[in-house]
Amino acid sequence: MRFIHLADLHLGKSIHGVSLIDSGDQPVWVERFLAMAEELQPDAVLIAGDVYDRGAPSGDAVQLLDRLLTRLAELEIPVLLIAGNHDSGQRLSFAGSLLAKERVHIAGILPKGGQLEHVTLQDEHGPVTFWLMPYIFPALAADALGDASIRDYDAAVRAVLAVQQLRPGERNVLLAHQNVTISGEEAPRGGSESMVGGLGQVDWRAFDGFDYVALGHIHAAYAVGRPSLRFAGSPMCYHFNETRQPKKGPVLVELGAPGEEPEIQTLQIPPLHPMRELRGSYEELQEQELRERRTGEYLRIVLTDRRNSPEIGDFFRSLAQARDSRVLEIVSEHRPFAENGAMAEAKAVEEKSVEELFADFYTERCGAEPGAEELRLLRFAAELQRRGGDRGGKAAIAALLDYALGQEDER
Repeated sequence: MRFIHLADLHLGKSIHGVSLIDSGDQPVWVERFLAMAEELQPDAVLIAGDVYDRGAPSGDAVQLLDRLLTRLAELEIPVLLIAGNHDSGQRLSFAGSLLAKERVHIAGILPKGGQLEHVTLQDEHGPVTFWLMPYIFPALAADALGDASIRDYDAAVRAVLAVQQLRPGERNVLLAHQNVTISGEEAPRGGSESMVGGLGQVDWRAFDGFDYVALGHIHAAYAVGRPSLRFAGSPMCYHFNETRQPKKGPVLVELGAPGEEPEIQTLQIPPLHPMRELRGSYEELQEQELRERRTGEYLRIVLTDRRNSPEIGDFFRSLAQARDSRVLEIVSEHRPFAENGAMAEAKAVEEKSVEELFADFYTERCGAEPGAEELRLLRFAAELQRRGGDRGGKAAIAALLDYALGQEDER
């Protein structure tokens, strides 16, 4: 039996203010994946959580998932999908019974009693049962199982798996969305992952008994403990740090007869806009980029010999624009060593207002002056800061949030 393992699609994600749907990055990836699926004709497609980037996805993100699932149904390829920590399990499970009739099986929430939804498919070697375990956290497992002693993620996952009725001698595949580690050792994660280090660890031995475990949650692609227990990784880089990770893409898995090790292959789908980080002195990067002829990229510029300036930003952005590329971030790692220079710089910063400091930061990061809406919000925040004695920290945050939501309502 052959199936494709995906995870962490994060449909609707934005990077440095660039919508990956509006830019075409995620729609193009979906179409390229569908072409791959049509060619390979797998027996199933497994999607191991974080389908959306947030619990209340945009209409465009919902439509993109609809395109993916509808086309796979047209190709008569069963889909097995679980909710991740970024998803709303209830929203993702909408019309689940109806979709199951089209062989699109979605597990968004852990039911009372902890019995996982499972789907059995047949091949020449007999049945293969796919177990769908949505993102598990301790309180959820404790409630579902009626066991208040469950206090950590490892115990929660083990308790849920313990109540499943796996048939000895038959092949079993699990979909899970957890932070799986070996003796507490975590692999370096990408910058787009919001999880705090050490949170939610589950030891890989909790998954003994499954012939393959299709993991989601970590954006790097790698095996944990054994080749058949693995993270697929995100479909593309969602942060410049992730450009340093091993190549990732859909994982093609072929299960043989019971007891045989599965054959595993990572397939690659080229992104519409590859991400690249440039690091060096201004002169080095100038020379390098004038010599380079790469097109259609997302770029991060790291200056090592000077601070960023509008002139530097203009040079790189105009060069990128001429090549259908886009500079998403320009940062400086330069730190002046001269004491007088450092003191002068510190004094200049001290003399600036909060509004001016924000405008400098915004311009450096975004490559443009802040607009009227941004300035209005900042002026309000700065006034709260200046009147700090009148409001406590929590009250100031609440007032700022009320103001921002009010502005959103007006639009």
